[in-house]
Amino acid sequence: MKDNLDFGLKDKVAIVAGGGSNGDGIGNGRASSILLAEAGAKVLVVDLNKKSAQNTVDLIKNNGGDAFAIDADLTSSVQCKNVVNEVMKKWNRLDILDNNIGIASNTSVVNENERYWDKVMNINLKPMFLMSKYSIPAMINSGNGGVIINISSISATRPKGYTSYSASKGAVISLTKAMAVDHGTDGIRVNCILPGPVYTPMVYQDGMSEKLRKIRKDASLLNVEGDGFDIGKAVVYLSSNWAKYITGQTLVVDGGCSLSYKSRG
Repeated sequence: MKDNLDFGLKDKVAIVAGGGSNGDGIGNGRASSILLAEAGAKVLVVDLNKKSAQNTVDLIKNNGGDAFAIDADLTSSVQCKNVVNEVMKKWNRLDILDNNIGIASNTSVVNENERYWDKVMNINLKPMFLMSKYSIPAMINSGNGGVIINISSISATRPKGYTSYSASKGAVISLTKAMAVDHGTDGIRVNCILPGPVYTPMVYQDGMSEKLRKIRKDASLLNVEGDGFDIGKAVVYLSSNWAKYITGQTLVVDGGCSLSYKSRG
């Protein structure tokens, strides 16, 4: 990412919600945190797991970036408000919110457990609502509007089952569009990224065979395996001045998977 491009992010302040990752792996949130920092932004990395968030911060600082970590349960209104207060206390501004919180599901409405349905909806949607609720006033008070990026999935528009997950990710798209309408006059752009089957700790943490990994790679029209940095680069672009005329949109980052009929595992 380090090159001669000026993304207009120098000294901007970003919150990456879900910026940790399992072990040394690079998930979407960790990659976004690293790349936003490389582009010049100061980054607050938030995760339920403080150690995981701190690992991301260490990677940023080892590369000369400015970041700090905080642990929080982002389904809690009090804790979301505290996160925004902390970033304002440290840097006195907020420009970018990257919402990366989410869990998966793997069954139909007939077989889904009602309690797990509620858990998926609570984790995949509520943090985006709450973090936006408290971030938007902070962005307005910072004086230059802001950017919100919500991470959805191609499963929102091309489901492969996984019904509660697909439903929650579809709601993320609707939430994105509604917020873009509500807050455009505040100078706040709100967009959504739809990752395809990228290879991240979330998908391989419980084990993934090489056969399944190949199926996921081959689902791409480019026969290329995506990873967290592909999503992170999209986050940097949508956060940047290069995207100043883009709001309320969904950016699909999937190597063409959603255009094909190949299995993506």
